[in-house]
Amino acid sequence: MQTLKVGLIQMACQADAQANKEKLAARIAEAAAQGARLVVLQELHNTPYFCQTENVEHFNLAEPIPGPSTDFFGEVARRHHIVLVTSLFERRAAGLYHNTAVVFESDGTIAGKYRKMHIPDDPAYYEKFYFTPGDLGFQPIDTSVGRLGVQVCWDQWYPEGARLMALSGADLLIYPTAIGYESSDTPDEQERQREAWTTVQRGHAVANGLPVIAVNRTGHEPDPSGQTRGITFWGSTFVAGPQGEMLYRAPKDEEVVAVVDIDLQRSENVRRWWPFLRDRRIECFGELARRFRD
Repeated sequence: MQTLKVGLIQMACQADAQANKEKLAARIAEAAAQGARLVVLQELHNTPYFCQTENVEHFNLAEPIPGPSTDFFGEVARRHHIVLVTSLFERRAAGLYHNTAVVFESDGTIAGKYRKMHIPDDPAYYEKFYFTPGDLGFQPIDTSVGRLGVQVCWDQWYPEGARLMALSGADLLIYPTAIGYESSDTPDEQERQREAWTTVQRGHAVANGLPVIAVNRTGHEPDPSGQTRGITFWGSTFVAGPQGEMLYRAPKDEEVVAVVDIDLQRSENVRRWWPFLRDRRIECFGELARRFRD
């Protein structure tokens, strides 16, 4: 068995970005003390989820990469000798911004980054106002704990991205996330949404024979515009194994520091039993690159 201990940090965010960063640093230290070698944070963890409204002042939250937050989290990774997956609002240039995952090696250096490819634009999730679609492709990031197939939130609904990461040799599929209910949704609808979110990612695990890690925020964040009742983030951070089996699932409404053992050798075994990659009819899939077959 080749076991990797993975730390998961699920938390609510407050308005003070520095306070959020210090809180994360303490939670990362806790995970490292429990033996985590890889720690994964939630999407846009420095601040509340500002995309509930369109406000040009929020662009002031963006930072260059490298910049203050990469300096901060790089030092945290180095101090605890862990590989760390973070999620930042990147200022690439004036008027050009991305939703970017940054991965740190255990010596504190930047191992790589991934710019979110799929950008939603829905009530309370006005991300197209803020983020330019990523241009780095679906390329895994090599680290001392393995090749990490990191994507971000809305990407998790698309099997194509997971497949491309798998075909590029990813050992794990990782999704920092910020997703929740519109607070007026009925309880039944809330549960359908949360289970759909879990199920589609478990499907990525099965289809690609890889573990999946999804880390979400928790807590209620009001809509500053008052147009909706705000978002209640549904937590439920989880790890699924390569057959979609649930290795861990966090509560919906609690902050969590969890360390989960992942058997990386199991992916090899599962792919031998279920050789989906062998049986793909790649010569027949060209039209997947079309918007619609009409």
